[in-house]
Amino acid sequence: MCNIGDYSLLLSPDNGPAKSDGSVKHRNTMYKRVLLKLSGESLGGPAGKGIDEKWLERYAVEIADAVKAGLQVGIVIGGGNIFRGLQGVGKGFDRVNGDKMGMLATVINSLGLAMAIRSQGVEAEVFTATPMQPIARYYMRDDAVKVMENGGVALIAGGTGNPFFTTDSGAALRALEIKADALLKGTRVDGVYTADPEKDPNAVKYDELSFDKAISEHLKVMDQTAFALCSEGNMPIIVFDMNCSGNLTRLLRGEKVGTLVHK
Repeated sequence: MCNIGDYSLLLSPDNGPAKSDGSVKHRNTMYKRVLLKLSGESLGGPAGKGIDEKWLERYAVEIADAVKAGLQVGIVIGGGNIFRGLQGVGKGFDRVNGDKMGMLATVINSLGLAMAIRSQGVEAEVFTATPMQPIARYYMRDDAVKVMENGGVALIAGGTGNPFFTTDSGAALRALEIKADALLKGTRVDGVYTADPEKDPNAVKYDELSFDKAISEHLKVMDQTAFALCSEGNMPIIVFDMNCSGNLTRLLRGEKVGTLVHK
């Protein structure tokens, strides 16, 4: 279910009017640049495996609409729809090589999403944490920022380039590096709950909470390393349902979407 309200925290009072094509022109939004974190499973559709072309297009439309409305977007995607490093442990892979395979899976996902975004009329560039030319550009912070400033999307793949780090941690690191105004974690759940809403019917959703409260109540927002990076770097996190059509644009408009985690 797509629950929305009004998020005065997200916007300053001076926002532009709706344009004739239905998008919104924003002059003074608080969030001008964001890092969007997507799970690899989200690209696999209901099965969570491989790449589902329909879901790929759906996400591309959402992202392109947000960029056309004035948002600068960087993206980090997981690789769990193809291979997750921990899968190989105990099956003949050591963790280091398993994580390397997982990093390559994120590159495949990023290349696919980049092509889908370009098909929507928005430029997209894939950057990798380790050199992979000519498949993608080697990640340099300033180059990725330039792509976003020029109206394109920077997809930053390959995690941190090191094993033992999740793509959540990579997303937190990149959000801080590119000086994003917020880290948006797109999931299949519409926010952070007191318990797993898919298992506990009495779970209650938080509209907003502090980093300290999330820690004290053992709420799983991101993995501990990623969460610590965001807390120490004062990087707000919004956990929201990416599968709810229009949520990215609603965030840009200042509507309350998902759960806001902040200092």
